Amino acid sequence: MKRSLTLLMMLTIGTVASAQVHIPFRLTKYNNMLIKTVVNERESLDLMFQVAMDDGAISPEATAKVKGIVFDNDGYSTSNKVQIAGQSWKDIPFINNQYSGQESDGKIGMLLFKNKVLEINYDSAELVRHEVMPSIEGYVAMPVKHRNGAMFIDVVSEIAGESYTHPFYLQSGYAGAMLYDDRFSEKNVLSEKLVTISEKELKNSAGKIVITKTAEVSKVSVGGFELNNVAVGYFVGELKNQPFSLFGADMMKRFNWIINADRTIAWIKPSKHYKEEFFRLN
Repeated sequence: MKRSLTLLMMLTIGTVASAQVHIPFRLTKYNNMLIKTVVNERESLDLMFQVAMDDGAISPEATAKVKGIVFDNDGYSTSNKVQIAGQSWKDIPFINNQYSGQESDGKIGMLLFKNKVLEINYDSAELVRHEVMPSIEGYVAMPVKHRNGAMFIDVVSEIAGESYTHPFYLQSGYAGAMLYDDRFSEKNVLSEKLVTISEKELKNSAGKIVITKTAEVSKVSVGGFELNNVAVGYFVGELKNQPFSLFGADMMKRFNWIINADRTIAWIKPSKHYKEEFFRLN
């Protein structure tokens, strides 16, 4: 009887392990996760993994060389086969001419992990798709909120001696650490409370100006983990086009992540990148 139970446990462990799908990625100097991908058994592409989207997309730079994805007049391709790390996914839509991270041919999103547990392990440079929850020992749980399919977590910023708890949109395609939305920036007068490190002025065709400012926040708390002198961005000027605050790739890489299948809880713990110098956007 004891031998039978031992055999059953071994078989169960083997089944759970085999149900995991490991997807290696290359972390670029712009903090993007690039995945080696074959689309429709023809196109070999480096696609950036983006937690803020479901489908796939091809960048303007790659459009001319991609022949194996057929787009309609609206630049949409409804059903494609995607192969990654020996695994296949069917019916993956692609959008044409959508900007992506540097060094990538486009993007691929959360459809790879539909109804599955997602692990982002920056220590081993891999994404893992789990059928069941893995061990969360050493991790800290954070609630995840949803707006139109996007995932938000609460982050505490200490600015000019005051603490502000604010929702941030998980955005692995944004190379920087954190970007404050226009409403938060104006309400809390960030231009007067933060010391500017750098800024860039842009104009649209109507001559309206937007200025991107980079500054430092003395302390930021994520799930109770504290980071000091965090590089942040915000906009000032006539153009208002930043509706959400972004928790970017430079912050995401500082933690390993496990996100449950219904995307209501994220477990995090510091990764090997936790204390690295912050990325500065030009």
